[in-house]
Amino acid sequence: MNETKFSELNLRPEIQQAVEALGFETATPIQAQSIPLIRSGQDVIGRSQTGTGKTLAFGIPALESINPALPKGAPQALILCPTRELAQQACEELKKLSRFLHGVRTAEIYGGASMDRQIVRLKNANIVVGTPGRIMDHMRRKTLKLHQVRMVVLDEADEMLSMGFKEDIETILTDTPEDRQTILFSATMPPAIMKLTREFQKDPALVEINRQNITLEQISQYFIDAPMGRKMDALNLLLHFHQPNLAMVFCNTKKMVDEVTEYLLEHSFSAAGLHGDMNQSQRTKTLEGFKSGRTTLLVATDVAARGIDVSGIDYVINYDIPQNTEYYVHRIGRTGRAGKPGSAITICSGRRQVYTLRDIARAVKSDIRPIDIPTLDSIRQKSAALNQERVSSLIREGVSLHYQEMVNSLLAEGHPLPTIAAAALELCFGKPEKEIVEIKAAKRNAGGGSNGSYRKIVLSAGRSQRIAPNHIVGAIAERTGISGGEIGKIEIYDDRSLVGIPSDQAEEVLRAMQGCKICGKPVSAFLLEERSRPSQRKENGRAKPDSRKHYDRRNSSKSRRGK
Repeated sequence: MNETKFSELNLRPEIQQAVEALGFETATPIQAQSIPLIRSGQDVIGRSQTGTGKTLAFGIPALESINPALPKGAPQALILCPTRELAQQACEELKKLSRFLHGVRTAEIYGGASMDRQIVRLKNANIVVGTPGRIMDHMRRKTLKLHQVRMVVLDEADEMLSMGFKEDIETILTDTPEDRQTILFSATMPPAIMKLTREFQKDPALVEINRQNITLEQISQYFIDAPMGRKMDALNLLLHFHQPNLAMVFCNTKKMVDEVTEYLLEHSFSAAGLHGDMNQSQRTKTLEGFKSGRTTLLVATDVAARGIDVSGIDYVINYDIPQNTEYYVHRIGRTGRAGKPGSAITICSGRRQVYTLRDIARAVKSDIRPIDIPTLDSIRQKSAALNQERVSSLIREGVSLHYQEMVNSLLAEGHPLPTIAAAALELCFGKPEKEIVEIKAAKRNAGGGSNGSYRKIVLSAGRSQRIAPNHIVGAIAERTGISGGEIGKIEIYDDRSLVGIPSDQAEEVLRAMQGCKICGKPVSAFLLEERSRPSQRKENGRAKPDSRKHYDRRNSSKSRRGK
């Protein structure tokens, strides 16, 4: 396939200068095909996996389309991203590309950041990058006006829909001028995406890049069922048993990345974490350490790991269950490359997670086999066999004369030969049993107790505030790493809503929801005492049932029953 140089794309001189300053010479396939189409004004659907250079593919034409002479206070280009990490990343790339342009002003808009500071930036911005939820908040406040928008980009469109932003996206697109240009990038094309393109795009051109299917046949897939609260110990045992040369450990949240990384470092593993709160220099340093092999284990979120291409990864470990099938395929596809075998192990905890993984296995048409959690005896036996083979291999290759002379000197001092050999092995391989905590097989179970349990979070908004389930799901998904599929039953009352959150993530979600706004209204949140039953309220001295609706997202995102 012929490569395309950026110099062949006839970019504006200021952007060409920025591209060269960034060290880019050759355009990726998605960039080479998309940039000319977008610059021509045509609507485009780009189907491409993460890490293929999509930001430059839409960023360069977006920057070139900006007219600094137009009035301030209304953006000319609007870029929607599913998460604040991706919004930050996209905005940072646009700033680098526009460093030599005059009159281009960007603003990044996402939840969890100061609304007042964003309002100040919006007064001057002509390119806005943001998440759908926060974009909607500014639209309701009239602090974001879309009448001048000439280009809308939906980045990771399938991910935004899976997070419950469908209605928000439709509202935003409806509020922009009809003659705008609409660009959509998506790794997959489910029916919901196709419906969106039919409604809001005009005769779009399809750019389809790297539709190579990850060869799952090269990847051995397993899972273990760890007792509740013992996942860290299970991870420790797995790593000691398998001793990977390079491995990635995936978590669903930044907080869990930090906790797992800290645990691994405390237990003498070579590990580093990667998530959206890290600046670019930290990210670069972490990736360089992993690529060079100085760091054996990289603990990362799905979003932070996008675009990483490291060869030689022999194990992928899902510490948390992937949020959807696409994430599972993307995660395990990091191993088993270039014809080499790889292994993927998912750590489940409880019957609910095992069932979720079985659903994923059916969707990807793979056999994800259960395996036992390694025991101390099995770790000792495997480690001894591996170390013995290393010693035998060295003997076959020939041992240095220097060390043979040292052995003779130790023998002359009266040390027995077996003791000398054992001391040498301990210096080489270290002491066995490095504070490994064993998990007894008898403690493993697939259900009962607190496994698969939920805690309820109370939100101070309900039907009176016109709150709908998708608003709640979108707000939680935007501020945390939890997907809509993990959220349990949603009960909407007149003036409050109850949301089921997996017990092991409830405290984290509660902290993230402090200061949250849903539908532009401030919402307070607190954990419901587990024995409390708010299904009745007192009125005139008598108990009266609340009028409410139940939404059970575990069975169906559209499952509703009124009472």
